[in-house]
Amino acid sequence: MKKRFSFRMLVSTCIFSGAMLFTACNAAPKKDIGLQLYSLRDLIGKDVPGILDSVGKVGYTNVEAASYGDGKFYGMDPVAFKALCEKNGLKFLSSHCGHDCPEDLSDAATWAWWKQCIDAHAAAGVKYLVQPSMGGKAYESEAGLLKYCQYFNKIGEMCNAKGIRFGYHNHSGEFKEFNGTKMYDIMLKNTDPKKVMFEIDLYWAVEGGVNPVDYFKQYPGRFMLWHVKDVKEIGASGKMDFKTIFENAKGSGMKYIIVEQEAYSMPQIQSVKASHDYLMKSDFVKKDYSKNK
Repeated sequence: MKKRFSFRMLVSTCIFSGAMLFTACNAAPKKDIGLQLYSLRDLIGKDVPGILDSVGKVGYTNVEAASYGDGKFYGMDPVAFKALCEKNGLKFLSSHCGHDCPEDLSDAATWAWWKQCIDAHAAAGVKYLVQPSMGGKAYESEAGLLKYCQYFNKIGEMCNAKGIRFGYHNHSGEFKEFNGTKMYDIMLKNTDPKKVMFEIDLYWAVEGGVNPVDYFKQYPGRFMLWHVKDVKEIGASGKMDFKTIFENAKGSGMKYIIVEQEAYSMPQIQSVKASHDYLMKSDFVKKDYSKNK
């Protein structure tokens, strides 16, 4: 027996479909926002698949690793880790790792380490490889810092050959001065823009006493990655003027924004979700910056 399709059912169906369409059309567009996995450092070592599942469900679109060693990421083969990220809707975009500058820049063991490291990142499809700190000698003298600049130029050349961009991530210490010039400026002036980009940590720059926007204007195109960070959850402290910083993104060279958290006022997954939600709701944050120059 055929079921009769009444006018009332037709109207109800249309209203339901229209409501669904209205909801879909008015849903906030997904923004390309990454997460530095160091933000979940207390959890990820215990359950890599589970944490990546949670990160994907929060709405992040890419991740930056913070655990490379002996050719592996979080103890996993590069291709396997990449596949696990992609399974959860995440691109394995970037990675933090590094090796202190040797006394002798021709040290074979150092360059063998970098070769294995770069090869592993290339196998994982990583676009950006970032050294997150420097050894003490870089902070002791301008000569020590300039040696690091020479070292970074060589690493950048090796990365370029594999289709990867090499960069450096600051903390607040890089804004101390040698002979009246800030360390960060010395680094920007003595590294080759074709070989070395910078991942500016906005919070640590402000903590170091500088305005990130001034650097965007003075060194255009150098800051391909941004670490978006606050005291705890992004936007909660009121200390960071993210609106002004983002309104000056053009010309900085930024292509991706990456959330990093070092402190929390709630459980870590909830905390990184709160930071993601803040950026999603902020109209000054664009959907995509990949074509930014």
